Amino acid sequence: MSNVRWGVAGRATLSSTVTNRLMKTIEIKGSLRKELGKKSSKKTRKAGNVPCVIYGKEANVHFEAHENSFKNLVYTHEAHLVKLDLDGQVFNAVLHDLQFHPVTDRIIHADFIQVFDDKPVVIDVPVTVTGDAEGVKAGGKLIVKKRHLKVKGLANNLPEDLVIDVTNLKIHHSIKVGDLSYDKIELLDPKITTVVSVATSRVALKTEEEEAAEAAAAAAAEAGEGGEAGEGGEASPEAPAEEKGKEKAKKG
Repeated sequence: MSNVRWGVAGRATLSSTVTNRLMKTIEIKGSLRKELGKKSSKKTRKAGNVPCVIYGKEANVHFEAHENSFKNLVYTHEAHLVKLDLDGQVFNAVLHDLQFHPVTDRIIHADFIQVFDDKPVVIDVPVTVTGDAEGVKAGGKLIVKKRHLKVKGLANNLPEDLVIDVTNLKIHHSIKVGDLSYDKIELLDPKITTVVSVATSRVALKTEEEEAAEAAAAAAAEAGEGGEAGEGGEASPEAPAEEKGKEKAKKG
């Protein structure tokens, strides 16, 4: 756990490295897809399967897996490595992006990035806050501004979450990315980015209202686009399917 001491302007400085649990591996079994496109994807989803793609070093691999296979990967706070068993071929990967049906909220597409033991990977890792902040005990409100941080490291060194101890965090104080240090991994978010802070009740209320307004605006924009996300598997290797899926909003 981190040991935090306080410097000027309410900035936190970590005096020791935080120890985190390494990512666990989840196995998903699936089948290679022989056909691509809208019609094939619709048929795949109708059978209860999810069209997927692995962005590999040399080529993309298209496959499908039953939607129940994603339960322990998606509906959890921790990040995981994924062992994909596709008709006997095994790929080690991390989840890159998920696309959900706007009405039913079912998973309609999943994108993975293949990982290798000797190649660093970039992945979003969830933040876990621990401890009872001094500022909260004094009547303040704890605000977690970053739920995930972008991490770079070898697959075997990646943590399942980033633990931040806020015990010594006082009102008007914050912990920024630059205050954090973890063994064998690099944080890629800007060092000045605030991860967690303690604000007065009035400021916290205003922040919550602003976040609610932003979320409502984002939901309205997404609803306005309509339809399901596209066949992410048809994106080129140079462009992540996350961007391609947004650019090609398709139905079916």
